[in-house]
Amino acid sequence: MAAGDAPACPGFDPHPHLPQPSLPPLTCDTHHHVFGPYSKYPMRPERSYTPPEATLADYRRMCTALGIERSVLVHPSIYGTDLSSLVDILEACRGWMRAVAVIDESIDEDSLARLDRAGVRGVRFNVLFKGGTPLAKARAIGERIAHYGWHVQLLIDLAGHPSFYEDWKAFPVPVVVDHMGHMAAGHGVAAPGFQGMLRLLAEGRCWVKLSGAYRNSARGHPYPDTLPFVQALLNANPGQLLWGTDWPHPAVQLMPNDGDLVGLVPVWLPTQALREQVLVRNPARLYGFD
Repeated sequence: MAAGDAPACPGFDPHPHLPQPSLPPLTCDTHHHVFGPYSKYPMRPERSYTPPEATLADYRRMCTALGIERSVLVHPSIYGTDLSSLVDILEACRGWMRAVAVIDESIDEDSLARLDRAGVRGVRFNVLFKGGTPLAKARAIGERIAHYGWHVQLLIDLAGHPSFYEDWKAFPVPVVVDHMGHMAAGHGVAAPGFQGMLRLLAEGRCWVKLSGAYRNSARGHPYPDTLPFVQALLNANPGQLLWGTDWPHPAVQLMPNDGDLVGLVPVWLPTQALREQVLVRNPARLYGFD
């Protein structure tokens, strides 16, 4: 899809509601993006959507308002494999930010080493939006990044991957699944792809992000039809679950408020111990926060 055909996205709500209770200290938002400034980091012409600018300064303000102290920047499809923005942001945010990059098989070892030093901890494969690296390249890239201790992150719709367990059970690096599998809630937790992900999660072979409920739900906030999926994931293995805002919520038309999304945390994770595990300890282990 060319730029002229890529639909425009609404902007994020700059006034997040203040949730209660507050997030634990060192809470990590493991899934967010930064767009722009476009005068310095222009979008690639071939893309699936056109987001308004959502800068690092905007993201910092949101984090301050909601009590987020660590984060993981996920490279967006609108930049393809151009990592200029990602590297610059990591340089400006040393200590509290890590990142997941988009690369292809042409990258050389020196470049991989530089990304590792900058704070990259994984490689994303986005098969839902134009601009991602083809999923067929995942194993070859996974074998190259294994010695860095990185993981592969997947943006896929599990409804279209009924053999998910068999496809990924012997993968050379850990697998992280975005947005609880990005599957419409109407498919139910018994869907083969979701069950395969649960099995991998229970075996410690993958991680899953509790994020993007508004992408999966057929209902509005608080997205009650996604709660059975959250509960199934918790029953499988809370030790490998992560949480993220998905800020600034690209490619959606009904924009959520980030405070309302944070307000789901005590619903999904009803005890302080669970919140400490999923929001603090799990991401510290996966992304290498001290």
